[in-house]
Amino acid sequence: MVHIEIDGKKLEVPQGQMIIEVADKIGIAIPRFCYHKKLSIAANCRMCLVEVANAPKPLPACATPVSEGMVIFTTSQRAIDAQKGVMEFLLINHPLDCPICDQGGQCELQDVAMGYGKDASRYEEGKRVVKDKNIGPLISTEMTRCIQCTRCVRFGTEIANQREMGATGRGEFMEIGTYVEKSVDSELSGNIIDLCPVGALTSKPFRFKARAWELQSRPSLSAHDCIGSNLFLHTLRGKVMRALPRENEGLNEVWLSDRDRFGYEGLNHADRLETPMIKHNGQWQAVDWETALSFAVEKLKALEASQIGALASPNSTLEEFYLLQKLLRAKGCHHIDHRLRQLDFRHQQHEGLCPTLGISLGELEHQDAVLVIGSDIRKEQPLIAHRLRKMTTHGGALFTINAWGDGWVGEQGDLIGPLVQIVKALQGEKVSMEATQIATQLRDAEKTSIILGAGAWSHPQASHLYALSRLLAEMVGATWGEMSNGANSAGGWLAGCVPHRAPFGRTAQPGLNAQEMLQHPRQVYVLLHCEPEFDTANPQLANHALKQAQTVIALTAFDNPNLRETADVLLPVTPISEMDGTYINAFGDWQRFKACATPLGQSRPAWKVLRVLANFWNIPDFDYDTLDAVFAEIEQQRTNASLEESLLQMPKNLHIPKISDGLIRLAPTPLYAVDGIVRRAHSLQQTTDSQQMATIRMHSMDASQQKLQAGQKVWVMQNGVRTKSPLPIEIDDRIPKGTVLVAAGLDATQTLGAPYGQVELWIG
Repeated sequence: MVHIEIDGKKLEVPQGQMIIEVADKIGIAIPRFCYHKKLSIAANCRMCLVEVANAPKPLPACATPVSEGMVIFTTSQRAIDAQKGVMEFLLINHPLDCPICDQGGQCELQDVAMGYGKDASRYEEGKRVVKDKNIGPLISTEMTRCIQCTRCVRFGTEIANQREMGATGRGEFMEIGTYVEKSVDSELSGNIIDLCPVGALTSKPFRFKARAWELQSRPSLSAHDCIGSNLFLHTLRGKVMRALPRENEGLNEVWLSDRDRFGYEGLNHADRLETPMIKHNGQWQAVDWETALSFAVEKLKALEASQIGALASPNSTLEEFYLLQKLLRAKGCHHIDHRLRQLDFRHQQHEGLCPTLGISLGELEHQDAVLVIGSDIRKEQPLIAHRLRKMTTHGGALFTINAWGDGWVGEQGDLIGPLVQIVKALQGEKVSMEATQIATQLRDAEKTSIILGAGAWSHPQASHLYALSRLLAEMVGATWGEMSNGANSAGGWLAGCVPHRAPFGRTAQPGLNAQEMLQHPRQVYVLLHCEPEFDTANPQLANHALKQAQTVIALTAFDNPNLRETADVLLPVTPISEMDGTYINAFGDWQRFKACATPLGQSRPAWKVLRVLANFWNIPDFDYDTLDAVFAEIEQQRTNASLEESLLQMPKNLHIPKISDGLIRLAPTPLYAVDGIVRRAHSLQQTTDSQQMATIRMHSMDASQQKLQAGQKVWVMQNGVRTKSPLPIEIDDRIPKGTVLVAAGLDATQTLGAPYGQVELWIG
């Protein structure tokens, strides 16, 4: 610690802290453009010049560490003159276009110019002009406004781990741009919009839509992954116009993934269902709520409870999950599930109260070794990938076992074989060098974590992966967890929206899981916030089961052709922006949120629809006036709930998938196809990530054997059914031989079956 004085205040602060950090802590405002607390120090804007006693000239506060006895003046005449001089230089080439700039009203340059700029310029020469660049569908550029703070460049290098932007030229000829005019494709790219202190980088979807001072800002949550990033939704006349990050150091820090930032576009899509509808004699009719609910209840009453099945999206709220299972269990139906993308359920009795990561994000970035199984982390959980990257910069080791892409890729996408080898290496058996290296580092590391991703829990042999990874965690003393599906999978478990447990792990009469409900079709299906052709592990099976049913009741925010074909009742419910609710993330945080926008048309929150359905069905104890009453009932049951995970008994003859002669389909769900909202976010669907996933990716040797070329369009056949449309071939040697990557969750692939099934390529 050292003793300093800043603007007459005597302080004791840690040695080595920068002056600007000390000033920020005690509330002294120093203007800045290039400095950001999450980025490295560049000190190239010079706006933060301050006077330091005995220094021959003003010093940059962001790059000057404090030392014993230092006396600092941030508002002296010398400091103010230096800051005004820098401001004048910055404005020399800056265009006077605030009235047409999207950054107007929220611009750091505007704010600082008000305090340190002049009312007239002394500069009479012509200003420079920089040609704009097209860097993709998410970010709009006006590079003449750029002041070369390099925040966007440093963000790409230090946070996104993709150096997509850089500087060329010197002095006033310096320009910020992308390498050979490429697009910015990072899944965190939208953060450079927030970082840009001027209007050089702005949101393309939001461009010219509204002024900052017209918008109302309300706190909300991300509805697309298990982190539950905190954000603000900005609304205009009851409509969501954009999403911005809300700082939460324990979760998303100050960042947002592009999925969370631009997914709001789907909230305003033309597919939004506004009116209750029923199918009468094969024709759809718009009706009032009472007619629709009466029709639905009559259909439910007509059949035995055992013939009803409920499929809920993992993005449903805690309250919705709770009321859905309470309603159906009251009538003796136990076929309730939210684990729509899961195929193997043999390990469900061994799981804890709910899926968790087993470690906080803050702790994760300080682990010594982490093994991730079955996850393309950046494209599945961008913010967890960011924390893991920080871990590697701190000296931690990251290992991955994947079906394709980077890390250890097993033959034909096998995940079990590599795990078995690591376990055997820890038992002293002779195995591959890669397995020995991973085993050694996991064993020797002081702080270790093992994490399962979507490729593991959605695997046909998920129970084996669960057992092996838990055993491995026990052997090396590691934390164990999973990156669960959707925004509220933990809430689904705790609320009892699983067939084998009542709320908070209490014993319940077992029912059919999601896969069994489709394998053994029910006569009635109740769908909550889900589109089975996109959201289930086996869309082919789901489509067949729904067509077999007598009645399908869909509580949905969106209308779509498949629901029109299979459903009998469409009840318009609100998405996250138009309702209150609770999400529980993968770290056990209970996060409540409020409605930010006005419900569209006649749509209503699903908890209200379920409550009235129960009233029409004469189910007692459903007299909730508010959502708080539902939450209070859940909280009452939460007391003293605990259920420890148990180690799954390893099968004696562990089944390791054999190499198949045919082509095996790998079917990850793309980053921008995880739910109905992001699937309808137009700008996200135009990104390189989305375009690349709408292909058939295969190894060059397989393509040569099949006599196929890059760009050639072919059909994919699985179980005798082909894709809705042909897809182009993309050669990618990161795909293991004997497999093809054909993504799930896409319109073209909704007719296909489950992952790891055999497929044929047909040039029709």
